[in-house]
Amino acid sequence: MSQQDRVFNGRYELIRRIARGGMAEVFLAHDQLLDRPVALKVLFPELSIDRAFVERFRREAQSAANLSHPNIVSVYDWGEEDGTYFIVMEFVSGHSLSAVIRQDGSLLPDRAASIGADVAAALAFAHRNGVIHRDVKPGNVLIDDEGSVKVTDFGIARAKGADEGLTQTGAVMGTATYFSPEQAEGTAVDARSDVYSLGVVLYEMVTGRPPFAGDNPVTIAYKHVREEPVPPRRINPAIPAAFEAVVLQAMAKDRDRRYASADELRNDLLRFRHGRAVAAAPYVPPPADLTVMQPAYENAPTSTTVLPAAAALQPPPNQRTWIYIVLLVVMLLALAGLLFALGRNLGLFGGNSTTAAVTVPSLTGLDKTVAESQLRNAGLQFTEDLQANPAVDANKVFDQDPKAGTQLQKGKSVVLKISTGAALVKVVDVTNQPTDQAHASLSSAGFTVGQDIQQASSTVPSGTVISMNPPAGTQIDPKATTIILTVSSGPATVTVPDERGKDVATAAADLGQAGFQVQQQSQASPTVPNGTVITTNPPPAATAPKGSMVTIIVSSGPPQQPTVPHVIGDPQANAVSALQAAGFSVATQTVTVTDPSQDGVVQQQNPAGGTQQPTGTTVTIAVGKFVATTTTSIQPTTSTTASH
Repeated sequence: MSQQDRVFNGRYELIRRIARGGMAEVFLAHDQLLDRPVALKVLFPELSIDRAFVERFRREAQSAANLSHPNIVSVYDWGEEDGTYFIVMEFVSGHSLSAVIRQDGSLLPDRAASIGADVAAALAFAHRNGVIHRDVKPGNVLIDDEGSVKVTDFGIARAKGADEGLTQTGAVMGTATYFSPEQAEGTAVDARSDVYSLGVVLYEMVTGRPPFAGDNPVTIAYKHVREEPVPPRRINPAIPAAFEAVVLQAMAKDRDRRYASADELRNDLLRFRHGRAVAAAPYVPPPADLTVMQPAYENAPTSTTVLPAAAALQPPPNQRTWIYIVLLVVMLLALAGLLFALGRNLGLFGGNSTTAAVTVPSLTGLDKTVAESQLRNAGLQFTEDLQANPAVDANKVFDQDPKAGTQLQKGKSVVLKISTGAALVKVVDVTNQPTDQAHASLSSAGFTVGQDIQQASSTVPSGTVISMNPPAGTQIDPKATTIILTVSSGPATVTVPDERGKDVATAAADLGQAGFQVQQQSQASPTVPNGTVITTNPPPAATAPKGSMVTIIVSSGPPQQPTVPHVIGDPQANAVSALQAAGFSVATQTVTVTDPSQDGVVQQQNPAGGTQQPTGTTVTIAVGKFVATTTTSIQPTTSTTASH
């Protein structure tokens, strides 16, 4: 069974892999219990046997699960199955900040400040709850389809004051490109380390590249400790000075010179967005590397002191002019020397123009940042030629001009042909289409469609597409990205509760609370007391759409029995007609009467008139038959039966 076919804990069904990190893979999964998409982070099997990694994984779940904030990805669950550990997180439909930077290049400072302020809000909340992120980078900043910013992956975070340190000297964790100096040195970190890393992210957002690059993580870490970044405005002059000041204060080597908290950094970013003055001091270029001999003058110390020119004490006015003249001469001589060296390199003064030539290195197959770093180290310039190339990963160099081994003068430019991956195609919109039609439309456009996610909806017809991921209009590689459709399963169904034997008011309240509309119908019952629920329609335990009608059938008591009419004294025909009309059967007997007027008249009936009897009961009537005798007697002679 492939990884994608797995169902973790009988609940989380894997759909497709969406990311891979240093410790784990992240999958889009379907929570079958709550019927919703989730992100499932699965620790690599080889790390599951390492108790230190498992402990770090467990702490990630516990730390992040306690961080409920709109700018932090929620953690729902964590567990272990067959020796594999996993974390269940909120699924964010959108893109990582790293993908946005790759696609759009440098961002406008206002947008960068907006994203940075939201990240700072998330970090400030975590810091207040004793959690330091330790791995703030664009890949851990997600931007959903509505533009909301969420920070994820507290994978190397730990609660402050924990007994067991997971970051030990010599075992530095995190991503070198975004390290704080203290992380690079393997010393203790605090909330200001996250501030530094966020400063690096801000730098990359507005310049399109991180401040430090190198051939390996150790080189980059060294630069974080020892080198100052190139001021952002030298790379992109359109960056406002105020934004540059915020970035450089956040990236101060000395953590005491940084913002004291993520909240302070956030407040300065918001001030910048609102056009107010920021608290960060403007960037001032370092003073020229010149030293002068401090002259002795009245009231000065007798010893000679060597100070940087910018910090030297002002000499008396009568000496100031000579110093300016000396400095001017030195600067002119230096400028003349530079012009002469440039002329020799160009062959203007008989020099050998090839003395400044360098060999163009082989750059094909390298990541663009590595290739650019090698060219800079060789004294060469570069230009980027971005082209779609499905055979080469994005941001990799697949060709160069001139070719490797060519002799090129320093300062000349090399064209780097950089892959943007496969040609991107805009996702067609299939929302509100029937599922079959949507699948056909996407397949005919060359997209891969994964397993649909079913979702109840009272407004979208069953079998119709509610939404899609990636959303319509997104530019994707159709061969590398699977489109997942969320399809309506119709209105949510609800189980009808069993209300038999309850009174009408209680039953109606229960059904209303379950989401049904209620109506009442009476029915006689010889066994169920009056006013008590006999049953419901639909019956108990049946499922019906939420909001549909359920009929409560209520007992009106035993069925009403008809009353036997009084028919004694009525002619036979009238008596039979009256009894049959009342719902009774009639049996007829004759009795002898001596009064001619009683001939054909009912003399007796059984059951008696006025009593209530079940419908269909037989009423026996005795009808008089005149006989001329002197002895009066009443006795049956013949018998007939009339049925109703």
